[in-house]
Amino acid sequence: MTIRESDLAKTIPWAELAGPLVAAEDAVARLDERLARSPVRDGFVERFHFHDAAATLWLEGELVHVEDLVLHDAHMDIRAPTHELTRAHAVLRTRRQVFGNAPDWALGREGLRQLTGRDGATAAAKNTSEGEGALAPERHLVDPSEADEPDPLAEEFAAIDAVLARSSAVLEGVAVEQPPRPQTALERDPLVYDPDWDERARLDDWRAILDRTADLPPVLAATLVWDAWEDVSPLQHQPWLGSLLVAACLRQRRKTTVHLLALNVGLRVIGRERRRHRHRTTRLLAFLDAVQEAAALGLKEHDRLALAREQMLRRTRDRRGNSKLPRLIDYVLTRPLVSSGMIEKELRVTTRGALNLVGELGMREITGRGRYRAWGIL
Repeated sequence: MTIRESDLAKTIPWAELAGPLVAAEDAVARLDERLARSPVRDGFVERFHFHDAAATLWLEGELVHVEDLVLHDAHMDIRAPTHELTRAHAVLRTRRQVFGNAPDWALGREGLRQLTGRDGATAAAKNTSEGEGALAPERHLVDPSEADEPDPLAEEFAAIDAVLARSSAVLEGVAVEQPPRPQTALERDPLVYDPDWDERARLDDWRAILDRTADLPPVLAATLVWDAWEDVSPLQHQPWLGSLLVAACLRQRRKTTVHLLALNVGLRVIGRERRRHRHRTTRLLAFLDAVQEAAALGLKEHDRLALAREQMLRRTRDRRGNSKLPRLIDYVLTRPLVSSGMIEKELRVTTRGALNLVGELGMREITGRGRYRAWGIL
């Protein structure tokens, strides 16, 4: 009997989970409370987006360096991006999207449709009647005898006029309603997708389990939802989305209010034999330990960032009011590393100015090279 066929409350091994559950709950609450009043909260959140994305690929057996991910995100790659790096960047963008929306967005129907790429075909079918949209291309009267012979040149000019009208409206700040795009039924390639893998049905089963955990403590609910995702495997090509939805579950239940818990950073510390154990209780205990490890690593990183910020702020006491050093401090706290090009783009300074600012802050050079250098906080 699987978890989908049984009553969740009766299958929870309370005796084994009680102690680790309380420890995990306390660790997450302590981290969120510390971040709520921290001046480095924004930097911490952005940094852990990068770390969690790299840890996601690590759990799938791929090595992606955080430094390469930072440079790729800034469009300053020093080499051609690999497939793994592109996937890690997709995870990074998804984390930002989940965190940037309302707490209940990711687990709602609209959020799941966007995150899984299952946009409804009926949404674009609305507002398709004639006359809707202030910038619709103008219709010209033609002779009935020429109706069967459309003028290709006139159609091209009409399309160009429509594009120019929409561009002018965007520049003027006018809301533009995009013309509806024709919806076509996409047939999945059997060489890429397993025909017997019904993602819609599997996702509905997982959502049913999610709904049945509504009355459970947040961390316990997240534990069961994570184990259900690993058991059901709803998405064939996006297995990494499960941990983000579990973190969104904690945020929806208001267990985390100012950050999105980096679960994969904690799961990376736990051995695979525990995460993939055949016994469900062992897997649940492994996840609770991962939650506690993620919170502990978060607290340690927060304290390091806070100390580094205090040390760097001491160098700005005697600076003039228009100095760019405070802006550079805020920027370097949001990235595991920065290059001179990233500083130039962010602060709008020259290369020499960026190097001078780095030298004044006393940042640590982490590449060990004379060219294409990058710096991080101490």
